Amino acid sequence: MIKFYRTDHKVLSEITEYEDNMWVCMTKPTVDETKLIAEDFEIDLADVRAALDDEESSRVEVEDGYTLILVDIPSIEMRNEREAYTTIPLGIILVKDILITVCAEDTPVLDAFIEAKVKEFSTKKRMRFMYQILYRNCMTYQYYLRVMDRRRNLIEQRIQDETEDTDLIDLHELESNLVYFATSLRANGVVLDKLARYSSIKQYPEDQELLDDVMVENKQAIEMTGIYRDIISGTRELMTTIINNRLNNIMKFLAAITIVMAIPTIISGIYGMNVSGKWMPLAKTPYGFYIVCGIIVLICIIIALILKKKKMFKM
Repeated sequence: MIKFYRTDHKVLSEITEYEDNMWVCMTKPTVDETKLIAEDFEIDLADVRAALDDEESSRVEVEDGYTLILVDIPSIEMRNEREAYTTIPLGIILVKDILITVCAEDTPVLDAFIEAKVKEFSTKKRMRFMYQILYRNCMTYQYYLRVMDRRRNLIEQRIQDETEDTDLIDLHELESNLVYFATSLRANGVVLDKLARYSSIKQYPEDQELLDDVMVENKQAIEMTGIYRDIISGTRELMTTIINNRLNNIMKFLAAITIVMAIPTIISGIYGMNVSGKWMPLAKTPYGFYIVCGIIVLICIIIALILKKKKMFKM
């Protein structure tokens, strides 16, 4: 799908044909659509379709007549029947006085501009527009990172009550998401460094200030990713420790029960041996059976009290 936008008097409107200073937004474009844009603006077809390949790496390529900037943006996907985060490429092509974006799916990074959530942007200032897209991308990363941290907090709150296998799986998914984010953010950082150095890309003072802000926010997102990975690692170790501690308590409880139950088993085993009754204590005593049972119960109670004092029955 291809849509054309242009700002006039600070108002973004959709247009139906090519105009100067417009924004060409390509979302899940077909092969024919990419060929059309490549031919109309004299761009290499491979560069137009680069953002549609999940394996493409972030980079900057300055060609004759146009510049390709490829960065990774955050995206939501379903993984193992759970909502998870990953990254996908976003292509930004600067050609003449037009900015072209190419993405394999709808993204909040670009939707914010279409829905007029970004103030003071203009398709006529394509360099500033591009840096605003990159800035919005960094803010989207930070938003998703905070969402992941809230999910971790919910899992951590459940640790005190009961830890389930799904909590461990969710923690692993969150850590995997952070790995994707960290890798993509570092690659984006390299792209931003190249944009700051390239003299062939025309820069304005206000654009340079915005680029500096983008670099700062990207570094902050990288730091947030590292911090949250460390916190999740600590949470997982805490969960493992709690699970092992609960297992140890259960084993102690079972061992205590075994010790208490061993007393009547031993005594009844002795009295059950095939020997003469005259050798068995209380065998010929009136109510001898009840006396032996009482002694067994008394010994079990004493052993149980000793084990309770040593906190062996604590679950």
